[in-house]
Amino acid sequence: MRTIRILLAFLALAIPATLFGQIRLSISIGPPALPVYEQPICPGDGYLWTPGYWAYDDSVSDYYWVDGEWVMAPEEGFLWTPGYWAWENGGYRFNQGYWGSEVGFYGGINYGFGYSGDGYDGGRWDHGQFFYNRSDNNVDVARNRNVYDSHFSSHNESRVSFNGGNGGIEARATSEQEAAGRQRHVTPVALQIEHEQIARVSPEYRSSVNHGKPPVAAVIRPEAVNNRQTAEPARVVEPSRPEGAGASVEPRVEPLTKQSENNQARKAVHPNDLAPISRPEPTNSGNAKADKKYQQQQDNLIARQNQERQSLQQKQDSEHQRLTQQKASDSRTQQVEQKHQQQTQQLSNKHVAQQQSLQARQPQPKQQNKQDRPDKKN
Repeated sequence: MRTIRILLAFLALAIPATLFGQIRLSISIGPPALPVYEQPICPGDGYLWTPGYWAYDDSVSDYYWVDGEWVMAPEEGFLWTPGYWAWENGGYRFNQGYWGSEVGFYGGINYGFGYSGDGYDGGRWDHGQFFYNRSDNNVDVARNRNVYDSHFSSHNESRVSFNGGNGGIEARATSEQEAAGRQRHVTPVALQIEHEQIARVSPEYRSSVNHGKPPVAAVIRPEAVNNRQTAEPARVVEPSRPEGAGASVEPRVEPLTKQSENNQARKAVHPNDLAPISRPEPTNSGNAKADKKYQQQQDNLIARQNQERQSLQQKQDSEHQRLTQQKASDSRTQQVEQKHQQQTQQLSNKHVAQQQSLQARQPQPKQQNKQDRPDKKN
C-alpha cells in the first residue's frame, strides 16, 4: 500500500496544472487550524509569497501541510490568490488558488504575511517592479531595494483554515472579488505543484502524524545578511500610491547595505555543487532475476538523474553567459543566482523522492514460515 501511494504521488507530478483546480473531493471533517510559523527571508526582487495551507491526500484519508514559499510570479503584474477550504453541499471542498492581475476571494482565511482574509497588503506592482511592504514581509534591503512600510489594521486574528460549516469563517465574496474570480487566471506554476507533491509523500507533514503542528520549513531559506551597517548613501524607495488607497504610506529612507565579505557562499546553487548521486548497495533477496532487474532500474534512474543535472547545469551556464554579455548589474546577477539555487534544490528534492519511491519497490527476502519439526525416530 505504501508503494502504491508513492507511485500515485509521482503520477500526480505528471498531471497538467490545469487539472488540479478540477479535483473536487468532499471531506466530512474540516482541516486543522493554521500553524503559526516564521516567514523565511525573501530571496530577491520579483518573488511573491504564497502562504502555507492544508491539502488532502485521499489515498490515506488525511490532511497534509504544504509549506509557504517564495515564488516568481508567472507574469509581470500578477498576484497570488490562495486556495481555501469551504463547506459546500454537506462537505468541505478545496478551491484551488490561482495567479491573476487582482487578488480574488480566498474564504476570508487569515493566512498572514499580507493575506489577512480580504485582499493582499503585502506589496504591489508599480511600473513593472514589485514593491514589498516590510510590515508584512521578511525582506532585507540588500536583496529587495523596492520596499515601503504601511500598517493595515486587521481584526481577523483567527487561525481557522476553512470557510463555512461548523466553526468556519463566515465570509462571503464581494462583487469586486467575484469579478476578479472571472478574470484571466494562471494555475499554480510547476514549482508550486512539485512542492505540494513533495509534501504529500512526506509522512511528517500529515496531520495524523504531526497533530496539526507540522515541521514548517519553506523551500528556500537564504542566509540572512550579517552586515547591516550603512555602507553607502541612503535613498528613498516608495511605490506610487494607488488612487483611493485607504492606508497612509510614508516614504522610508533605507540604507543600501552590502553583504558581509565574511559570508560564506551558499552551497548547492548549481547542480555541479550537489554531491554525486550515491549508488545503493546491491540487493540479495534470494531471487537473482528480481535483484538483477532492480539493479538495472537503479542504474537507469541514476543515469537519467545525472542527465537532468547536466541539462540544468548547461541551461544555467547559458544564462550566466548572457548576463556576462549584457554586463548585467549585481542585483540582476544575484536574482538569477537565487533562481538557480531554487531550481537546483527542487531538482535535488525530486531526485531524492524518486530514489525513495524506487527503494520502496526493491525485492524483499522471502520470509521463512516453516517451523522446525522434531526428528522422527525409527
